[in-house]
Amino acid sequence: MSIWWSLHLRREAASVPLARRLFLGTMETAGVDPDISYDLSVALTEACANAVEHGGDPGAGSPSEAYRVTAYLDGEKCRIEVADSGPGFPDRRPPTAAPAMEHGRGLCLIEQLADHVHFGNRPGHGAVVCFDKMLKWREDALLRTS
Repeated sequence: MSIWWSLHLRREAASVPLARRLFLGTMETAGVDPDISYDLSVALTEACANAVEHGGDPGAGSPSEAYRVTAYLDGEKCRIEVADSGPGFPDRRPPTAAPAMEHGRGLCLIEQLADHVHFGNRPGHGAVVCFDKMLKWREDALLRTS
C-alpha cells in the first residue's frame, strides 16, 4: 500500500515540532519501526529548521511565508521532501560543514540518517531537500506490505 501527505506550514519556529509530531504520529499509526521513524523525524526536523531559517524571500522579510513538507510511504521506502521559496542552495549543492562550523551541520546529519539524499533548487526560486530511507515494520503494522 502507498500513502502520501503534504503539509503547508508557515515559516515559523513553532512549525518544526508540529511537523515532527505529525510525522511521528503517522509513522506510529502505520506501524513503522520506531528506530526508523526516529531517524527520519530527526532528518525532517533538520530540513524544516533549514526551511524556516533560510527559506524566505530575502527581499520580502516576511516570516509568514510558507514551506511545504511532503512524505510518501511506498512499499518498503519512505521519501520526504521539504521545499521552500528562499534563495536556494548556492551552486546547487550546499557546502559540507566542518565540525566547528555553526551552520550546515543539519544537512550533514540528514545525509547520515537517510539512505539517499538530494539537495536541489526549484525552478525559479527555492530549495528542495529530498531524502529517503528503507522502512522496517512492526509485526502489528497496518500498512505492512509482506
